[in-house]
Amino acid sequence: MHMTTVLLVRHGQTVWNREQRFRGQVEVPLDETGLLQAAALAQRIAAAWKPVAIYASPLQRTLQTAAPVARACGLEVIPHTGLLDINFGACTGLSEAEFATRHPQLAAAWYEHPHTVRFPKGEALADVQRRAVALLSDVVAQHPDHTVVLVTHLVVCRVLLCHFLGLDMSHFWEFEPAPASLSILEISTRGHLLRTLNDTAHLHELTAGQSS
Repeated sequence: MHMTTVLLVRHGQTVWNREQRFRGQVEVPLDETGLLQAAALAQRIAAAWKPVAIYASPLQRTLQTAAPVARACGLEVIPHTGLLDINFGACTGLSEAEFATRHPQLAAAWYEHPHTVRFPKGEALADVQRRAVALLSDVVAQHPDHTVVLVTHLVVCRVLLCHFLGLDMSHFWEFEPAPASLSILEISTRGHLLRTLNDTAHLHELTAGQSS
């Protein structure tokens, strides 16, 4: 039996995460907390696993999250568009409140039936899932019996988890991986196992330090 272990990582915190803005494919760097989260994530992965490859969305916030992991594991980051965030098109940069005010019908559909929405001048969830699943399949084929890290975005994490668990994308909102969280997917010739979802144990000391 062959098994590939996939460490699915959401990038660290950015200012736009805190402000709940539609980030999409624009460049938004990690903030100070996000950089600390990335460093803690790197220590966790290097201590517990020996990944053979690290793939990341080519956007700055994901590359900044992947870089310390790569250094800690003695690897190079492989940028891949299959992990790219959704293109929110005309809605990019809007806060959730602005989105609801400017596009009330679209907002209602997005929060109630996300799988039916295509953003103006942008993408639908099906577009994101198509490229992300294609990358996942390639990764599993290329790295049997190894551990691989995928560093990506919240939307991509959600659509991959739906695919992995055999759920349609009407279940999109049922997952909320936190910034710099870790979900462990095991993919073998016998089937799939979601070993861990939204693991943030490596961030507990960081969170405690911020609250003290």
